[in-house]
Amino acid sequence: MARLILSLDNQVLAEYNMTKERYTVGRLPDNDVRIDNPAVSGHHSLIINILNDSFLEDLNSTNGTYVNGKLIKKHALQDGDVLTIGHHQIRFSDEQLNDPDQDEFEKTMVIPSAQQNAAQLAKAEQAADEAAMAESAAARDEKPEQNYSAAAASVKLNAEEAEALEETPKKESFGETVALTETSAAANAPSALPLAKLQVLSGAFAGRELELTKALTTLGRPGVQVAAITRRKEGYYIVHVESGKEDDFPLVNGKPIGPKARKLSDNDVVQLAGVKMGFFAS
Repeated sequence: MARLILSLDNQVLAEYNMTKERYTVGRLPDNDVRIDNPAVSGHHSLIINILNDSFLEDLNSTNGTYVNGKLIKKHALQDGDVLTIGHHQIRFSDEQLNDPDQDEFEKTMVIPSAQQNAAQLAKAEQAADEAAMAESAAARDEKPEQNYSAAAASVKLNAEEAEALEETPKKESFGETVALTETSAAANAPSALPLAKLQVLSGAFAGRELELTKALTTLGRPGVQVAAITRRKEGYYIVHVESGKEDDFPLVNGKPIGPKARKLSDNDVVQLAGVKMGFFAS
């Protein structure tokens, strides 16, 4: 059954199972999918379901209807399409879709856990952890209060005022420090990070997508080139696992990542085992 998933700022607000022929989207209460926001027209767009196909039409809205970032008037919806209406997003999910090419791509590039080398994966995860911890430490080291002594020297202050500026200001307390429990750990778990995906840019599977839902996804071809993409609360990291040639590292934006984990950014291009893939944050 096809579904519409309404979200704002990566937070899911509602889901709609598409059991009717017509669905209207807009600001007014009589819409099937109501979005109460000034950027949305009263009757903004229409979705029509005909047998196994779904079609989207913009109803002459003020701010337009976008699909995957492109302005449309009419559009044949496909599984995974993201509609942007005002500031909100609607993801179209067709669970009836059974794409053998997608299954074949995953069989070709995604390495099941049973076929993975545990020692190599442990080393990859350690590299990702070290990279994430280094980033966190670097963020903590940015202390704007270090400029206070220079400020005191550049202006005329009395002795008491200058001494106050030289003192290290106390950090604000945002709550009592408690021991880490399962509940508090869940708040910092990778699942709190918005999901990202890889889209194949070259080869026979061009256009295929893979959502990075796991804490660790291993990709590539054993004996040729293998890498792991890990989800940490700081972001997604790619790390080299193995290759058939020494120092044959995957490329990100045309440059080898080297032996250390590298953080991925939206729109990065990853080249692994001869396949180019785009990394897209949701």
